[in-house]
Amino acid sequence: EIESRPVAIRAWLDVVESVTGGRVPVLFLDTDLKENAPEDREITHELYGRDEAYRLKQEAVLGIGGVRMLRALEFRVRKYHMNEGHSALLTVELLLQLRKPIESVWDERLVWDLPAVRDLCVFTTHTPVEAGHDRFAYDLVQKVLGESLPGDLLRQIGGNDHLNMTYLALNLSQFVNGVAKQHKEVSRGMFPGYEIHAITNGVHSFTWTCPAFARLYDRYLLGWANEPELFVRAADNLPEEEVWAAHQEAKRELLERVRQKTGVSLDSEVLTIGFARRMTAYKRPTLLFRDLDRLARIGNGRLQIVLAGKAHPRDHRGKQAIETLHAVVKTLQGKVSVVFLPDYDMALATLIVAGVDVWLNTPIRPLEASGTSGMKAAHNGVLNFSVLDGWWIEGHIEGVTGWAIGPIACMLANHAQAEEIEVMDARDAADLYDKLEQVILPLYYADRPGWIRMMKNAIGKIAYYFNTHRMMRRYVTEAYLR
Repeated sequence: EIESRPVAIRAWLDVVESVTGGRVPVLFLDTDLKENAPEDREITHELYGRDEAYRLKQEAVLGIGGVRMLRALEFRVRKYHMNEGHSALLTVELLLQLRKPIESVWDERLVWDLPAVRDLCVFTTHTPVEAGHDRFAYDLVQKVLGESLPGDLLRQIGGNDHLNMTYLALNLSQFVNGVAKQHKEVSRGMFPGYEIHAITNGVHSFTWTCPAFARLYDRYLLGWANEPELFVRAADNLPEEEVWAAHQEAKRELLERVRQKTGVSLDSEVLTIGFARRMTAYKRPTLLFRDLDRLARIGNGRLQIVLAGKAHPRDHRGKQAIETLHAVVKTLQGKVSVVFLPDYDMALATLIVAGVDVWLNTPIRPLEASGTSGMKAAHNGVLNFSVLDGWWIEGHIEGVTGWAIGPIACMLANHAQAEEIEVMDARDAADLYDKLEQVILPLYYADRPGWIRMMKNAIGKIAYYFNTHRMMRRYVTEAYLR
């Protein structure tokens, strides 16, 4: 029931098949049914849309409706894994399912079996950004969900002032983790008193390796797609000329897509930097362009830049960043070629992470929980040039697997003042330009063997570890089998 109305939910089934024959059912929940009131048919129409009431209804469909759907389809669930707090209402549904009467003929109260629910639940928090943790006023919760649980219990497990979906998940999960070692420490600071572990994210090696490198790995690292740990011992033995040929093939494919989408012809022999991701302020998509005159001097005829990304529909600063980047394209024309590719999606991302020479990442510390795009780039021998935050703290070896931007020591709080951010921006931009001018460009143009050696380091020292095979093994052994 939502707002005292019965809401029917149906599931659409997609069976994801792996290249080795594995089959995983994925259920998509849908309320656009004729049995539902018009306003309820729209609950699953748009992601990130409308107001808080709409979002709470969506999270009720996901959490409460999701558990009921799994029961209706007779799935036997040993663990519920909540990724972020959006599905945390599943804990409320489990509490309702597992409640038991007190064994007394004089007492008709119910016992809420909190330990039994905790034993079923695992929670991964994904963001150190305050806005990423959903909160709902209790009067809205009561209006939307009714009074299934006593208000005092809900406040005990979900927060006194608001229903905080993160606290709801934290209080009703036996295992909680962040998505990188640094993120674990940040999360412990945000949620003191909770035991928070770290399982660093990974990417699916086969999905994010481009065809040219997949063929290369098939020749020299048989079985790499199912055992990415093979990279660690075999990457050094990959022939340099074949590594470079595979990279150039991926680069030409990207540049052809650039030509098709923008009409701009880039040069496959020119160092190419890539930056493509969700456009939002904390990722600082404009940091590279902080000093356009210096960038033009450094990169004139020797540098080209490929950009892509989309902003959250309600992220006005993210949209402004995209406008700024389009203006930069025009300002640098004739000095440094910059293109912004439209229609950013997973297919385009696959081309970019494989086809550029350097992958740039510039978040404000410590707001990058993990990040995964740089892991995808490393699977294709692309070198990371990134702020030391998230996963890169664990993958970075200066001058070996890539380069750092700025120091690790400086950490800003979630509510950092504009002056503090300005100081960090200025220092990081200066370090970015210094390393680009004095280290990266000279290495690319004057020491091709040294560059290729770093490409092989990226494969052997990053791709072997930062993958979903390792990540899932850790979830199974540390979280699911507890």
